[in-house]
Amino acid sequence: MTAQDRINAYWTGRAPSYDEYVQRPERFAADQQAWSAIWERALPPAPLDILDVGTGTGQAAMVLAGLGHRVTGIDLAEGMLERARHHAAAMANGPVIQHGDAVHPDFPAASFDAVTSRYLMWTLREPEIAVANWVRLLRPRGTIAVIDSTWFPDGLHNATDNFTDHYDNQVQAMLPLVTAKSIDRTVAVLEKAGLQAVTVTPLTSIYELDRQFGVAPNHEHQMQFLITGQR
Repeated sequence: MTAQDRINAYWTGRAPSYDEYVQRPERFAADQQAWSAIWERALPPAPLDILDVGTGTGQAAMVLAGLGHRVTGIDLAEGMLERARHHAAAMANGPVIQHGDAVHPDFPAASFDAVTSRYLMWTLREPEIAVANWVRLLRPRGTIAVIDSTWFPDGLHNATDNFTDHYDNQVQAMLPLVTAKSIDRTVAVLEKAGLQAVTVTPLTSIYELDRQFGVAPNHEHQMQFLITGQR
């Protein structure tokens, strides 16, 4: 089993509880409003052709489709894909959900106006190769927009049960950003890919929602960031 296989197995196992947490009714409407505003500011007006890499249960892909974009979401974890397809099927003009590798997306050059990701960069192997491949998929003046945080700056010891069974030392060695102490590490990856006007925006609306509703188990209340750059 490769390191990526172990990552996929972890997220397939986590998919039901992860999706339940994302969909919890007491916060769902507020989340939809906040994330819609974040993505609307991050990207040019709809309709765009968007590739959402590491789409997981499709949370970002669904919000982007709701804004009027034409969205394709890819992931390697079959459990996550199952959940994403379920949500997409219930939505008019929902995203197309496909099995695919975020590091090497199998699409022709210049296929998309934007590439997005949410909570992927920290668990992405070869992020510099991945972002270079995303740039190849962009049309002129296309946008890359990623959302993440520094989830485990002090190591993975405080993570959920069985997390480090999958994210063992071999896996962690393949993930340059997994224990990053600053979001500047992610910024540097986008800049090295040659993107222009790379900017970082703290997501204060999500920070306040986390304060109001609480954060996921074994997570700290911390700022998340939107990082964008243009081809």
